[in-house]
Amino acid sequence: MSHLTAEQRYTIQAMLEQGFSRKEICATIGKSKSVLSRELKRNSDKRSGKYRADLAHRKYEQRQKAKPKKVHFTDEICKDIESLIRQEYSPEQAVGTLYKQGKPYVSIERIYQHVWAEKKSGGTLYMHLRAKGKRYRDRGASKDSRGIIANRRSIDDRPEVVDGRERFGDWEVDLVIGKGHKGALVTINERQVGYALVRKVKGKSSEEVSKAIVEALMPYKDFVNTITSDNGKEFASHEYIAESLETDYFFADPYCSWQRGSNENYNGLLRQYVPKKTDLDDFTDGQIAEIQDKLNRRPRKRLGFEEPNELFNQKVAFVT
Repeated sequence: MSHLTAEQRYTIQAMLEQGFSRKEICATIGKSKSVLSRELKRNSDKRSGKYRADLAHRKYEQRQKAKPKKVHFTDEICKDIESLIRQEYSPEQAVGTLYKQGKPYVSIERIYQHVWAEKKSGGTLYMHLRAKGKRYRDRGASKDSRGIIANRRSIDDRPEVVDGRERFGDWEVDLVIGKGHKGALVTINERQVGYALVRKVKGKSSEEVSKAIVEALMPYKDFVNTITSDNGKEFASHEYIAESLETDYFFADPYCSWQRGSNENYNGLLRQYVPKKTDLDDFTDGQIAEIQDKLNRRPRKRLGFEEPNELFNQKVAFVT
């Protein structure tokens, strides 16, 4: 066993102070050179570099205490997990939230096992998951029949700072189409903090879509550095958007949805509330606003399980 006792640590300290070699120390305490080297590296005083037995043993005990312990899926944990999932949290978000709250939790895989077992017994917990237990269809690289937009600026010309999400105020826009291609939802999300706006439009004309984008972003005009979209004809009025918001508008390359990864991910989250083939006439503007607010308050893993809504408000307040 490689663990050292408190007595062995005091022996190490005493022999080091008396000038014994590491080989001699190892022979005395009955440990290998690698164990001693690791002990000195991990547990010596970081400021002075000296090895003190009392400090070394405290560090060891702190690490042991901090080690993750096996947690059983207790009724209390189950209750907390199910409560969060019924609020449309993903298993990953549920774990992150419980961790932040200092509550016990189990692995993401264990949560999925519980959800599927509950489904088999007639439960409905799985209905609150984003995919509702369905597999995603491979989107493939089907050919795009949409025409070329005049005066488009390629994403290749977009500032590199946008790619790394290092700057606040870079947005992506897209369209979520309703049943029978009647009506659509314009989704507008900020890349750095994940905050998003959703606007319902009756048609897909570029005039109507561009008007919705401008009206949604106008209150945040000072925080719009760039906008990026795909090459759909609904974004043909990009020059009107750029001029109205005094911003730069760029287009992703065809068949490269990953270049708008933030927006693609957000649309997937939105589909939990507005599934494909949904008649958008069934949703009022107020209901769309409620969905927007709910998603903006959902913690995200890449944000350290912070809420986009809180981070967005902090950014806006800081700048103003």
